[in-house]
Amino acid sequence: MDEMFCFQCQQTAHNEKCNGKAGVCGKKSDTAKAQDELIGALIGLAKAAECGTPTDSTDRLVLKGLFTTITNVSFNTKTVNELTAEVEDEKRKICKSKVDNYELSRLWKASDDIRSLKSLILFGIKGMAAYAYHALALGKADSEVNSFFYTALRAIEGESDPDKLLGLVLKTGEVNFRCMALLDSANTESYGNPMPTVVPLTIEKGPFIVVSGHDLHDLKLLLEQTEGKGINIYTHSEMLPAHGYPELKKYKHLKGNFGTGWQNQQSEFHNIPAPILFTTNCIMPVRQSYSDRVFTTSVVSYPELVHIGDDKDFSPVIAKALECGGYDEDKEMTGMNGGHTVMTGFAHNAVLSRADEIVALVKQGKIKHFFLIGGCDGASPSRSYYTDFAKATPPDTLILTLACGKYRINDLDLGTIEGIPRILDCGQCNDAYSAIRIALALADAFGCSVNDLPLTLVLSWYEQKAVCILLTLLYLGIKNIFLGPTLPAFVSPGVLDILVKNYNITPTDVPEKDLAKALGRK
Repeated sequence: MDEMFCFQCQQTAHNEKCNGKAGVCGKKSDTAKAQDELIGALIGLAKAAECGTPTDSTDRLVLKGLFTTITNVSFNTKTVNELTAEVEDEKRKICKSKVDNYELSRLWKASDDIRSLKSLILFGIKGMAAYAYHALALGKADSEVNSFFYTALRAIEGESDPDKLLGLVLKTGEVNFRCMALLDSANTESYGNPMPTVVPLTIEKGPFIVVSGHDLHDLKLLLEQTEGKGINIYTHSEMLPAHGYPELKKYKHLKGNFGTGWQNQQSEFHNIPAPILFTTNCIMPVRQSYSDRVFTTSVVSYPELVHIGDDKDFSPVIAKALECGGYDEDKEMTGMNGGHTVMTGFAHNAVLSRADEIVALVKQGKIKHFFLIGGCDGASPSRSYYTDFAKATPPDTLILTLACGKYRINDLDLGTIEGIPRILDCGQCNDAYSAIRIALALADAFGCSVNDLPLTLVLSWYEQKAVCILLTLLYLGIKNIFLGPTLPAFVSPGVLDILVKNYNITPTDVPEKDLAKALGRK
């Protein structure tokens, strides 16, 4: 019998499955099994909700449980088991009848197409739960979104009709679109509309804290608690877009960005003279050279690291920053391509405020094509494809980018078109809604469908938030997507055939070939 079974992320072993004592991500088999048991308990809770009445606490527990099982969130069997116990308690509270949990190994042993369709749903709602969890932290919830989690979880066990499951796959994309809109509203109401901002990569001398993950709320609380203490704050990876929000920009000690994509953290954090706070994924196995300086909060859990609880008292992080002292002099860091600054803040409000100008430039032939190049990054050498593709795009094209995949290209100087930067960073993976809004608005301006725009999507995927974004694109009927660096292992040949025939999803090949194909379209 396999030690574990996991194929939910892009780097799964041999692009098939991780089934040994640990996954490629570093997660041990006992933790992976505990997370499967947690999902099984959540399915039991969803069934219990049919005979009882779920509360706000129930909804939050579902979001937290699903989020915890995303790749690179929790490496701690103990805290996963504690969460499962909470789910069991909640199940008994809302339903007096005995309700059995689901054994997730049943899903892994199902026929290929059923397993594939259910995996798309399960991994999709894991990603959506992350977005809903962030929105909830800012006081935003949606009953339709919350209700869907229960429906989808019950279907993992109870539905066996392939056509109904395919419909639920697309429904997952539809609800996720609603969920991303909810999060966008929560962020902009809390922090204002992002504005284009140049972000330095140099780390100034003196004490500092690096903040990783995706949670803007936790960053805001840390900025409040460190104000006036002589400690600078630097974003890392997916926290970069924080620099574009007016209500976060006003903190003068939010200085810049540390390092590049999440997959480089083990080398970039080596002997760093400062603490690192992980607010959400993506944490990697922590090396001894900086393990005494890593703190976790929210859903992130790693054995033997200091965890900041729900009180969000960051005093231990602040004390560690003062103890470490930072660099003795300014430390110059660069992006993956040697650049010294990056730009962010090109969310839908900023880009669409110049929509008339962009449309005019298209009509004048000065902008001939749009590319969306972005998504989840990872460690595979083949991901250099995205850098090479961006470099090869003609000078009369604009590139939208988002998520941590942007680090492959965001420090490139590709020039401007009539003052508009050729690379426009829409934000986190959480901000895919912005890129979609921009595409839909351009289609409306030209009186056509998104598929008739001079637009090509070149997407990289790694974990489950990228899966639910892909499902949203499919729900919207968007076709001709290049997807890489590998196709998901959990997509069966039969399901892939459907995706290719209906949506023309194409695996990435070589940049020159794919670029020629893209520019040959309408």
